[in-house]
Amino acid sequence: MEIIYEDNHLIAVNKTCHEIVQGDKTGDEPLSEMLKSWLKEKYDKPGDVFVGVTHRLDRPVTGVVLFAKTSKALPRINEMFRLGKIEKTYWAITKNCPPAPQGELRHWLIRNEKQNRSVAYDTEKPHAQLAILHYRVISKSDRYYLLEIALETGRHHQIRCQLAKIGCPVKGDLKYGAERSNPDGGISLHARRLAFIHPVSQQPVEIIAPPPLESLWEAFKVAPQSFQPV
Repeated sequence: MEIIYEDNHLIAVNKTCHEIVQGDKTGDEPLSEMLKSWLKEKYDKPGDVFVGVTHRLDRPVTGVVLFAKTSKALPRINEMFRLGKIEKTYWAITKNCPPAPQGELRHWLIRNEKQNRSVAYDTEKPHAQLAILHYRVISKSDRYYLLEIALETGRHHQIRCQLAKIGCPVKGDLKYGAERSNPDGGISLHARRLAFIHPVSQQPVEIIAPPPLESLWEAFKVAPQSFQPV
């Protein structure tokens, strides 16, 4: 695990595409359990260690995942996620360039539980959820584009689904129309940044996760910066 932030109440990990946040049917050890063991050893705790899951990332997605270390912080941070009080910024690599260098995407998403995917529509449909994100192209290489994305809503596979809808599937994302998979089995979508007011100390917190150490990500050398939606 790569720990990128820790205080008395919160801890954040830079997740790889092979790690899962919570336990699932695969039986693989999730980050939540790995963190419990890590904290128990680091602080030589004799009893059980508390680690609360505050949000999730899809398995093939990399980047910052935030956990609560105390029962005091968990419900507060969960409520902040629910109310949209936490800024979430992502980076995505696509082969195709969006129709405009920056803009807002607004779709209606319907989740298919059996296929574990979502479908985006331009107009409202029964049982659909409104999905809104803001994007801008921040860099490009010979063959690919790097997009920075600010989420306004948090829907199932939202970024993956909405980018595919405009003809820009995330590199490696076969589920949403990419031409081929990535060598590591992940997709080129990275949870770059979380910014919020700390639920206990009330101080501003910004957590930035370095992208994977891969040649394609290395081709996009972009300095950290705040994203102001257009």
